[in-house]
Amino acid sequence: MIPLLSAGATVGGQAVIEGVMMRAKDRLAIAVRKPDGQILVEVRPWFSLTSAAILRKPFLRGFPVLLETLVNGIKALNFSAMQSVDGDSGEGELTPWHLVLTMFVALGVALGLFVVLPHFLSVAMQWLGLSGDVDTLSFNAWDGGFKMLMFVGYIGAISFVPDIRRVFQYHGAEHKVIWAFESGNEVTVASARSNSRLHPRCGTSFLLFVLAVSILLYTALVPYLLTFYKPETFLFKHLYIVSVKLLFMVPISCIAYEIIRFAGKFSTNVLCRMLCWPGLVLQVMTTKEPDDSQIEVAMAALKCAVSEEGCP
Repeated sequence: MIPLLSAGATVGGQAVIEGVMMRAKDRLAIAVRKPDGQILVEVRPWFSLTSAAILRKPFLRGFPVLLETLVNGIKALNFSAMQSVDGDSGEGELTPWHLVLTMFVALGVALGLFVVLPHFLSVAMQWLGLSGDVDTLSFNAWDGGFKMLMFVGYIGAISFVPDIRRVFQYHGAEHKVIWAFESGNEVTVASARSNSRLHPRCGTSFLLFVLAVSILLYTALVPYLLTFYKPETFLFKHLYIVSVKLLFMVPISCIAYEIIRFAGKFSTNVLCRMLCWPGLVLQVMTTKEPDDSQIEVAMAALKCAVSEEGCP
């Protein structure tokens, strides 16, 4: 989830299980369609890691925002999972220890799948004589290609899972409702339905920017770093490079965050529309057309998130 800017407020959204989470300023609202058909909405404070002024500075805020988004997103998913099977609010909530463990597992799987594995697949291409050494353009081309292939392939594969397709429908409902809110008009099911399910500041686009920036930086910086230190042992050399790549994910996420904010803020600009286009194409896979009942859930979350009085 990446914050979405509107004229009067900063609003962001995330699809959860049978529902939508919306964030406005310092609070979030999670709306879930319960098995009996009723919509349950819970309003909570937004857990933030950017209370210090320095962590809100451009090119420093991206990684803290990513971490706090993960924390709030995992908690929202946990809440929605309980409520979608008619659980009681608050029962079975993640403890801080479980939350930290879940975050580490999620980050570890993501980094392993999209950083470590593509690197060693590229090593395999080198063994097959189809690539040069790690400091060559051909190696980084394979690495970047494997990253994109695995990312798109992963999204394509999970889109066939029925439960994930419903989450993608709620993702589409979230975008439609936010578009309606940003237009400044009254948010209704009809006004939301007429909007696109694609949004230039979506988290899918952010992840695509992360991959694109990582490919460019790795191609430029890895060969440069190897001029200062290059382990002679094959295994140590590649472990060293993978470690550097993992550390680079912090500045990469910060750069990607600023790009997506810039592109979203000036979405009518030709250059920014070109930057947003690949992410919008990918969102065709991560969003599906919602039905009216799903739009109603997204509207309920938005209403409680932006209301100064909170959820009625």
